[in-house]
Amino acid sequence: MKKKFDLDNLDCANCAAKMEAAIKKIDGVEDASVNFLTQKMTLKADDARFDEILKEVVKCIKKVEPDCSVIL
Repeated sequence: MKKKFDLDNLDCANCAAKMEAAIKKIDGVEDASVNFLTQKMTLKADDARFDEILKEVVKCIKKVEPDCSVIL
């Protein structure tokens, strides 16, 4: 499954790159991209575990940028 999400309060391109790298390491994530300019994240992950994986992604984003949130 592939979905796009808006991000709120993503402050810098470096943080976006760190988030993207960390998200790609999560088990079940097939691909991910975090775009600082558009403030969007694209996530492609295992259909059966998508909601569980998304929760891990949100935690990962909060570790890199505590003020950033994923608009679900």
